[in-house]
Amino acid sequence: MKKLIIIRLNGFIFSLLVENGVIEDLHCQKEETENLLGNIYIGKVKKIVPNIQAAFIEINKGLECYYSINEKKQPFFTNKIGKKPLCVGDELLVQVSKDAVKTKVPSVTSDINLTGKYLVLTTSDQKLGISGKIPKEEKSQFREWLGEEITNAPFGCIVRTNAMSATKEEIFLEFTALKSEYESLVKKAATRICFSCLKKALPPYLQDIQNMRQDGLLEIVIEDETLFRETAVYLEGYPLGGRPLLTKYEDKLLPLHKLYNVEAELARILKEKVWLNSGAYLVIQPTEALTVIDVNTGKCILKKQDEENFLKINTEAAREIARQIRLRNLSGIIVVDFINMKKEEQWQELEKVLKRELKKDSVLTEFIDFTGVGLAEITRKKTRKPIHEIMEGALWEKKK
Repeated sequence: MKKLIIIRLNGFIFSLLVENGVIEDLHCQKEETENLLGNIYIGKVKKIVPNIQAAFIEINKGLECYYSINEKKQPFFTNKIGKKPLCVGDELLVQVSKDAVKTKVPSVTSDINLTGKYLVLTTSDQKLGISGKIPKEEKSQFREWLGEEITNAPFGCIVRTNAMSATKEEIFLEFTALKSEYESLVKKAATRICFSCLKKALPPYLQDIQNMRQDGLLEIVIEDETLFRETAVYLEGYPLGGRPLLTKYEDKLLPLHKLYNVEAELARILKEKVWLNSGAYLVIQPTEALTVIDVNTGKCILKKQDEENFLKINTEAAREIARQIRLRNLSGIIVVDFINMKKEEQWQELEKVLKRELKKDSVLTEFIDFTGVGLAEITRKKTRKPIHEIMEGALWEKKK
């Protein structure tokens, strides 16, 4: 049984996915911080850096963003200065695709994405894409429903995993709404000045609802009155059959964050060391280039060269590593040093477990391979900041 818990606490808004009483996923947002991710602007090219095939586009006075000039899609220009594909001074439609991370500025793209519950309208490719998690027989159904709609359209469409639970009518209602939104956006862009924000993305906690897989999500529980009202308004746009139950938490004696022990969980997330039930532990160390995770036997009592116990510890570690990646919002390259095992079949079993656990992530996360020295290579798409950056200097940071 899955519940989404939304909490306002100590200047942050937390979204927690709880399954069978355990927090399996967590996102947080600092209240006074403006959310840029997903916003659509008319930006201006400030400089072009050919040696890294990039440009820097200003979306607001003094706020420059990284832009890859290798993008396949021809940008939508609102003011074109020169004849080259991209010139300093050009004004174009861009969408913020990545938050600023540490010393890196936000990233923008000219690939505009309008996201719904079941579909994503995209300008990057004029094709119909379908989530790889949708079974083959259902994919042909979606192609039949939407194939003609995409033909000769100035945009493409991606069918999300949640579409498996939708009717044909619900799919077409959302497609029509996204198409109308796109046409309105293009029309508006032609008449607006540079640095105009044409679309503000949903607040992060509402994005979490939108992006969450609906399979098994039974309830959304909120204590804060304002967050409850905003969520209720947002859910009014959901089809009745796909709408999770929204519940107002009213117990004044036991606040929601105490019920789910949120402060203690946050304190654990912000520490390097994570203890496992077996007595083994993980050490998680994010760096500028990558995140390194080390698996140690710790207090676990083992017989010397007990290969079966090594496999048990590694599989327990794999499950917790996948969970910690979600909770901490780690991204980019992640390298895991598991306990060494001698048998090839044990590494194969560990790989199966790791892949299965990583599939639970709503963010694209992939196991690449084991290196020659037994290090697991994992990649995870970068979107929002990791939680240790968002909460740097906060109450829980001081408990480390």
